[in-house]
Amino acid sequence: MAQAIRYAEYGGPEVLELEEIALPEPGPGQVRIAVRAAGMNPIDWKIRSGAFTPGQQLAKPRGTGVEAAGVVEAVGPDVDTVAPGDEVFGNVGSGAVATHVLAEATALVHKPDWLSFEEAAALPVAAETSVRALRYLDVQSGQTLLVHAAAGAVGLVASQLAIARGLTVVGTASQARHEFLRELGVRPVTYGEGWADRVREAAPDGVDVVLDASGRGVLAESVKLTGDPAKVVTIADGGAAEHGVHFTGGGQDTVPAAEVFTEVLPLLRAGRLRLPIAKTFPLAQAADAHRLSEDGHVLGKIVFRVA
Repeated sequence: MAQAIRYAEYGGPEVLELEEIALPEPGPGQVRIAVRAAGMNPIDWKIRSGAFTPGQQLAKPRGTGVEAAGVVEAVGPDVDTVAPGDEVFGNVGSGAVATHVLAEATALVHKPDWLSFEEAAALPVAAETSVRALRYLDVQSGQTLLVHAAAGAVGLVASQLAIARGLTVVGTASQARHEFLRELGVRPVTYGEGWADRVREAAPDGVDVVLDASGRGVLAESVKLTGDPAKVVTIADGGAAEHGVHFTGGGQDTVPAAEVFTEVLPLLRAGRLRLPIAKTFPLAQAADAHRLSEDGHVLGKIVFRVA
């Protein structure tokens, strides 16, 4: 048997339950991972709350979490990239907050020895989203990038990737996060009323491209800053089309894990990319992890330590 955090109805964090489930068996192209750590993302509690499915009911209990790190325990047919005993991490699609989970072998990356399971579990979503957004913006060395919510997981990774590529980065964040952002090489500005004027002061030569990871109604002013909606991308504002801005949520645009981590892992090992782990939780405290994420004042990632 395995254990998993699941919920049978939409609602607050209290709907989460630690349940026993049958040990999942991998099908063609799949592997079963004995999970050692799983990442927490805001999308997890938004789905759990029913924000994307108003008025609907769940037909059956569902798991939570999409990123995991662990040890391959079993492989299905047609898998030749990983083997039992391999330490791996990646986006598993769903049900990551569990003792065991199935994943597509092609979505996994081998975990290097110098990276902990907790650190690895924090990476897949933030890293892939950042690479995808920067790819859409076609960022170039010498440009200035504005990142909204620069102290969130995606904001942190995207900012550091851009700096490594030779860009100047201005990032909106609360005052409490400014010192940390400066350590990374980001020019921090406080979000909220008047943020556009503060950005202009921080980037007197102008802003070339914008990544919105906040969803706080910043698109109209961001377009004004760049002069072109095609130079703005959001991962958090569902009203993007009203401003002619591209919304990217993955899907067919998802960047393969191998491509993402060919860039990310060397930067991590060299100390040129940092993604702090804000707090770790055991499976039994999943509701507390969701509450902390919903609070919105987290620097870096929340991670579940499974074993």
